[in-house]
Amino acid sequence: MIAVKSVPKFSPDQSVRFIGGEGKVKEYRAEAGNWSYLVEMELGEEPEMGRIGYETMILLSETDLNALEEIWS
Repeated sequence: MIAVKSVPKFSPDQSVRFIGGEGKVKEYRAEAGNWSYLVEMELGEEPEMGRIGYETMILLSETDLNALEEIWS
């Protein structure tokens, strides 16, 4: 088991931004000594072919995320 040396930077329901969009943290976990976050993006308009599965969820590392509050301050 690899120890994580820090506490997670983001918490559940916190709004975050990443390259390609923004969303809310749903959960996080330690992986390979770093924090990974499951982020749910807001749904846009429904495509003509309908929705399939969890296309609004993305797993990102902590280094890929910024808190929305930090960006606008």
